[in-house]
Amino acid sequence: MELFSNLALGFDTAFTLANLGYCLFGVFIGTAVGVLPGLGPIATIAMLLPATFALPPISALIMLAGIYYGAQYGGSTTAILVNLPGESSSVVTAIDGYQMARNGNAGKALATAAIGSFFAGTVATVLLAVFAPPLADLALKFGPAEYFSLMVLGLVASVVLASGSLLNAIGMVILGLLLGLVGSDVNTGAARYTFDMPELADGINFVIVAMGMFGIGEIIRNLEHEETRTLVMKKVSGLMLSKSDLKRIIAPVLRGTGLGSALGILPGGGAMLASFAAYSIEKKVSKNSKEFGKGAIEGVAAPESANNAGAQTSFIPMLTLGIPSNPVMALMIGAMIIQGIQPGPAVMTEQPTLFWGLIASMWIGNFFLIVLNLPMIGLWVRMIMVPYHHLFPAILMFCAIGVFSLNNSDFDVYLMALFGLFGYICAKLQAEPAPMLLGFIIGPMMEEYLRRALLLSRSDPMVFFERPISATMLAMAALAMIVVLLPSLRKKREEAFKEE
Repeated sequence: MELFSNLALGFDTAFTLANLGYCLFGVFIGTAVGVLPGLGPIATIAMLLPATFALPPISALIMLAGIYYGAQYGGSTTAILVNLPGESSSVVTAIDGYQMARNGNAGKALATAAIGSFFAGTVATVLLAVFAPPLADLALKFGPAEYFSLMVLGLVASVVLASGSLLNAIGMVILGLLLGLVGSDVNTGAARYTFDMPELADGINFVIVAMGMFGIGEIIRNLEHEETRTLVMKKVSGLMLSKSDLKRIIAPVLRGTGLGSALGILPGGGAMLASFAAYSIEKKVSKNSKEFGKGAIEGVAAPESANNAGAQTSFIPMLTLGIPSNPVMALMIGAMIIQGIQPGPAVMTEQPTLFWGLIASMWIGNFFLIVLNLPMIGLWVRMIMVPYHHLFPAILMFCAIGVFSLNNSDFDVYLMALFGLFGYICAKLQAEPAPMLLGFIIGPMMEEYLRRALLLSRSDPMVFFERPISATMLAMAALAMIVVLLPSLRKKREEAFKEE
């Protein structure tokens, strides 16, 4: 009964005219940035963070959340029609979605993506409402040692689940941790790695890193491949699925939803890993496995369900533990801090209106998306046709304005450009930037909890192994690293991500 009363509070909050407007605006912008390759939710949310100063906390979070899960919907449109995913989580959708479009079934592919996304988003929101409260209650029992061990496990998971070379992922996490140390020491206030630059005294703002690595870096990469953007058809029709099509997608949608819901909670995995894993499993268990790669409808249904479920369950560790499971959740935590809200388990008890209002808005947002996506497909098609060399100057301008508005500093803009160049180099070296950003966000918190735990235990490192929850999480982290370092498993892992 308590769950229903909490949900009633949430819907009462989400159904105000202002919050409905921000929800609609968020999912519309999210769909648009998903459709347009080269922007994405990370850069968009980073650009809009300064604007959230003037909004109520619940309205700001509803809008930013809508941008995130809306981008998962929009990314499938370009993946299917242009064979160029608007979002990294839509990479797998392009394999069969584009082939369906080439075979004249673009409408069916888009309808399948919309249905799978809507169902998965709805189920994932239910799981968020059911499992978040007990997890938050458990988190209230955590001390500094448990939080430190949890963050170690999160970083190890981001390494294990990152695409590409294991060595690259480890290197990126370590680089993120080192960048997180720039600024002032948390205890003594002494300057660290600032190179006598007063602009670095308070550390590097994570918005600068995110917009540089993901925004500017993505623009440079897209400018290299603009010629590959060829639209299959300018007019999409046949959006209705037949009974046989519906029968074929039911099982893949269910499997993708379940897998995405589970993987979305893990740090570093989220929507991208979920879509890849769902496609791989579906290819093995489907009766129509020979059609995969040639336009199998299951190859669209499974990854689209998985990436939307993963996107929404990734809110669970962010809302209950204050731990970001991916770069977007790190930005959401930044938005909460901007609003004066300390992320963590206390949010549910101290800010119940915000917590349950955000969850309720996800159901409303999923409904808005199903209404927006299919009827407005003509608009999205016209947006895809905009030449990228006309689009990227506007994106650069908004990135520069967003970063400059943080501190009114030219230095921040130059630093963003430097991280953009670094992001491009990382892409060329096939080093995924997501583990670095997670290390950058989690690093300072890890250091704080490590020092606090050692201070309380009088510098006894055994405190991390004497407490059962802490010891269990450290054991899980060690086991994950040992298993993934096994030669046979490491080879299979690298082959799997190459298939992506």
